[in-house]
Amino acid sequence: MTTTTQDAYSQLVALGREAGLLKSMEGLLGWDQETTMPPGGAEYRATQLALLARLAHERLSSDEMGELISAAESSIDIEADTVEAANVRAWRRDHDRAVKLPSSLVEEQAATASAAQHEWAEARKDSDFRRFLPWLEKTVELTRRQAECYGWAEDGEPWDALAEDYEPGCTAAGVAEVFGPLRDRLKSLLDELMGASVRPSGRLDELELPQDQQMAFVRDVAGNLGFDFTRGRLDRSTHPFCGGSHCDDVRMTTRFHSGMIIDALGSTMHEAGHGLYEQGIPFEHIGTPCGSSVSLGIHESQSRMWENQVGRSRSFWEWCTPRLAGHFGDVVSEIDVEAAYQCANRVAPGFIRVEADEATYNMHIMIRFELERDLMTGNLQPADLPGAWNEKYRDYLGLEVPDDRRGCLQDIHWSMGAIGYFPTYTLGNLYCAQFFDAACEQIPGLVDGFAEGRFSPLLDWLRENIHRHGRRYTAAQLCERVTGRPLSADPLMNYLEGKLRPVHGL
Repeated sequence: MTTTTQDAYSQLVALGREAGLLKSMEGLLGWDQETTMPPGGAEYRATQLALLARLAHERLSSDEMGELISAAESSIDIEADTVEAANVRAWRRDHDRAVKLPSSLVEEQAATASAAQHEWAEARKDSDFRRFLPWLEKTVELTRRQAECYGWAEDGEPWDALAEDYEPGCTAAGVAEVFGPLRDRLKSLLDELMGASVRPSGRLDELELPQDQQMAFVRDVAGNLGFDFTRGRLDRSTHPFCGGSHCDDVRMTTRFHSGMIIDALGSTMHEAGHGLYEQGIPFEHIGTPCGSSVSLGIHESQSRMWENQVGRSRSFWEWCTPRLAGHFGDVVSEIDVEAAYQCANRVAPGFIRVEADEATYNMHIMIRFELERDLMTGNLQPADLPGAWNEKYRDYLGLEVPDDRRGCLQDIHWSMGAIGYFPTYTLGNLYCAQFFDAACEQIPGLVDGFAEGRFSPLLDWLRENIHRHGRRYTAAQLCERVTGRPLSADPLMNYLEGKLRPVHGL
């Protein structure tokens, strides 16, 4: 780099980091809103978050940012495989999208999301869709305006413009093309499992366990996976999530029931997967594109891997079952490794996505994708969401939804304005299975090591191959770089069929 180029790049990094700093403050206020903020603080919190969102957007969309990006582009090899080139490419993309959005819209969306999340939590608690409806209507209207500002391809649709924020390059048509065959394969597997004569034991989930002991147990597990509690924390919220501000301040939440310890453990391991990714991003890159995750699909691959490929494996339960006894004592005395393993791998269609087994989980995602796609095109009005939701659950999973709390009010995402997000969960499952196959090929005895609590080889492999890169590569490039082939559904289906059929006696 010449001196001039270095000066321009340094100034670009400084300005980009200012925007990143403001976004990190948003993250902390958002975490606080879901965990410790008193209900009376909701209205003013919306104002605080709106201001931060506007200030961050103004920096990213500023003429100064555009000029600095152009100066850097003219002086470096923008296609080079370097941190500098990757940062400039990503900032160009982010800036070009940001200038399409008026700051007033960004501010209004942030304020609406903050207020809507509070109202959603209350509506969900009371199973009162009518209370949430005005906020859903406003959110849909704002996201439609956002999509119009971004624009979409001539052969595309509004949903595409929104999905670009979560999974660059993702389109509704492309998702539908993947989901169709995947749904058929999952439905075939589900029919096999439901017709099996063996029903795995659910005894572990039937035990009523004190929630303070559950918290100690799941913290113990997360720490053993490698989550650093000197640089992160675990709290409770209505809907589990992972947030915070940077790699040295990662905030996770989980939730508990008197029974259903598998849900508490799975939720915690899921969020710990996100947290391990965040803690694995080098501090020196924080505030730049190489200091953030490449896409939500890749982020979900990390959470789902720790939750499923690790947390539902027999070897994991060989290690974890004795820890159950250490935390809960005699109440779990009849739970052996086989009973715990079976409970973690039971398959039964249910209403709640975050409690879903691996065979039905992606069905939940497909339902939400179809609904939000119709919300964006106007084929579905917000007021008609409960009826449309219930109809799809009847069609996909054969269930009659009993109330809106277990139906269309169960997820926080639409209250946040996160439309275009849901398919990243299934993409994460696909990436996850393919990454895990590669890790097993490269690390002899990886899975067997879980039985002895050896989780660091997997974490080290993920840190080296995925976490440290940030946005240096696109999701597709990263997949090919790590696994040697493009994304495929075969690894996921091979994994599900190979594990779940024997558990169900097939």
